[in-house]
Amino acid sequence: MITKLDYGKDGINIELPDKITTIIEPTFLPGIPDPIGAIKNAIRNPIGTLPLKKLVKPNQTVGISVCDITRPMPTSTVLPVLLKELEHIPNEQITIFIATGTHRANTASELDLMLGINIRNKYNIINHDAFNEKDLELAGKTSNNIPIWLNKKWINNDIKITTGFVEPHFFAGFSGGPKMVAPGLAGFKTIMGLHSSKMISNPNSTWGITFGNPIHDSIREIAKINKVDFSIDVSINRDHQITSIYAGELFTIHKACSDFVKHISMKPLSKRFPIILTSNSGYPLDLNLYQAVKGISAAAQVVEEKGSILCVAECKDGIPSHGKFKQILESRDTPEGLLEMINSDKYESHDQWQVQILAQIMTKANISFMSENIKDQDIISAHMNPITNLEKTLDEKIKEYGKGSQILVLPQGPQTIPYIYN
Repeated sequence: MITKLDYGKDGINIELPDKITTIIEPTFLPGIPDPIGAIKNAIRNPIGTLPLKKLVKPNQTVGISVCDITRPMPTSTVLPVLLKELEHIPNEQITIFIATGTHRANTASELDLMLGINIRNKYNIINHDAFNEKDLELAGKTSNNIPIWLNKKWINNDIKITTGFVEPHFFAGFSGGPKMVAPGLAGFKTIMGLHSSKMISNPNSTWGITFGNPIHDSIREIAKINKVDFSIDVSINRDHQITSIYAGELFTIHKACSDFVKHISMKPLSKRFPIILTSNSGYPLDLNLYQAVKGISAAAQVVEEKGSILCVAECKDGIPSHGKFKQILESRDTPEGLLEMINSDKYESHDQWQVQILAQIMTKANISFMSENIKDQDIISAHMNPITNLEKTLDEKIKEYGKGSQILVLPQGPQTIPYIYN
């Protein structure tokens, strides 16, 4: 059989042996026939709060948090409808915040692609910078003593609105919702607290768990202390079409959207697999190796001990060059050495959480990686095996584990999260 794996914008095809291959994908739902009408209806009939036209007064300032370029959130569809509902507010009183977390700032061309080409020229746009302390304000402390540093301009708006894309998240449970406040608009000290080695190593810090997950519990607490007035969450299909829309009170709608997505995107399996082939859902999710850890983590949920994960990701941004992900990965000779360093009491560094998750997987499985934009030596330095010919590598793995060895394929990577049920 020939299967298409999500890779960049076009995908890649691979021939797989029928008898030993299992393919799992999200339950496909067609996009909503009239997404603009559905968004408008959801905003005008919100859950748990007043409609925006009644909620927001003409003299108030409004902050809107939106996803950055690494998320396939259909902001260019949602945002114009949202702004239309705020047309009684002067444009200069509305600020759109790009919730970058610790990611790089988005370029002007990326902003036009994300927001819609006319938005950037009409409204104030702020690329959040988690490292610029002058732009941050201390807004309290969580019950587990994480200092809450948030974007100062975000805090000072009269009305705060979040727009998010909900999908299973590899350590925060689900994306969207309160994550659009923290880590999206948080300072590095807060993000570091949310991503500490202790938080990351907790068994509940994983796909699909939000309550009892120490990371998401803290994220939710931050959004409670710093109230969001209105929220929009959506789910999408593999074609990035909107399949559901929820608007209103932040926590109510995020739970509803998360429950919907879990039913569609998380797949129970009865056994583990020695060989798993995965992607990172294509562009824009596979912009770099840092993001591709999610596709690897999805596969790791059901890989056999000492099994193999083969991941393909375009990685137009490389490893990337910004941040400390590459530097940390290359700082020790083995995954075990990386974990020993990260788990030590005095260690603290930007991007350590992504390295920790990857290293944890590497201690139980072999990882091979294919990208046309990362040199083989850089993949080796990241403790993985470079793939130059995917079908040849797969054949080698079948021989290594035996001709009857079963293969699991996740063509859309972390858009489908497998898990073992008893």
